Amino acid sequence: MEPFNVHVLGCGSALPTLKHSASSQVVEIRGKFFMIDCGEGTQIQLRRSRIGFTKISAVFISHLHGDHCFGLIGLISTFGMLGRTAPLHVYAPAPMGPLLKLQMEMFCTGLEFKVEFHPVDTTRQLVVYEDRSLTVETVPLEHRIECCGYIFREKATLPHIRRDMIDCFEIPVSQINNIKNGADWTTADGKVIANSRLTFPADPPRAYAYCCDTRYIPTLYKRVEGVNLLYHDSTYDSSCSERARLYFHSTSQQAAQVARDAHAKELLLGHFSARYDNEDHILKEAQAVFPNSVLAKEGLVVPVR
Repeated sequence: MEPFNVHVLGCGSALPTLKHSASSQVVEIRGKFFMIDCGEGTQIQLRRSRIGFTKISAVFISHLHGDHCFGLIGLISTFGMLGRTAPLHVYAPAPMGPLLKLQMEMFCTGLEFKVEFHPVDTTRQLVVYEDRSLTVETVPLEHRIECCGYIFREKATLPHIRRDMIDCFEIPVSQINNIKNGADWTTADGKVIANSRLTFPADPPRAYAYCCDTRYIPTLYKRVEGVNLLYHDSTYDSSCSERARLYFHSTSQQAAQVARDAHAKELLLGHFSARYDNEDHILKEAQAVFPNSVLAKEGLVVPVR
């Protein structure tokens, strides 16, 4: 199975602490690397993760609060100093376009690579990125400003070839793709070998949903139905549910409700308030609703499975 991992670079909320960095993740999928959000300090966390700066091909920004985007211009500047030549694609709410242009004119003149800005509509669930192996789609969220999450979905692959059958019937390499696409095989003496004997099913496509920042949305589960891994705003425990509602964030119980109703396989809790010395209570409250819940932490690598 091809690698599909989420690298947590930062999982704190707006107020900086010595424990947690501002929001940022790297999604590693089939040899490609994408960044989601880029708060202050992301470059240091990227160094600690040992992910090469040059591997990042695109950055997806959820919304224009500083703890999710203040690090982007510094990252672009560093790319320039490292001699990057490949284009960098930035997906973000439309108001970031002129702001990024102004920052680059001030701080990033003479770059040897293009920064391609792609405005996203945060009010609709749309595919904003697609290549041969995956899609990335937006998920409308409810925050104090326009905000969206992102779902990374693998595309279905062709069935696997049974090597023992290939050897047994001396099938040439030139015919393997035809068989993967459903063809049977006819032996030299005219016997037809059914495709079902020659192949076994491909691994089911996996999906990762990033939903931060947002207040609890009772219908959100429909948009992230069946994802393998869900990262959901878990800023507070249940004692702060009114505060969560006021500031358009969620409690860990509410995050767990979304994961449970969406039939997700695993829930990753994050965006923790600075008020907590540890998040054990946040985890316990989530696990009471959705047992397969885990806490995000800097340096954690979570496989999507």
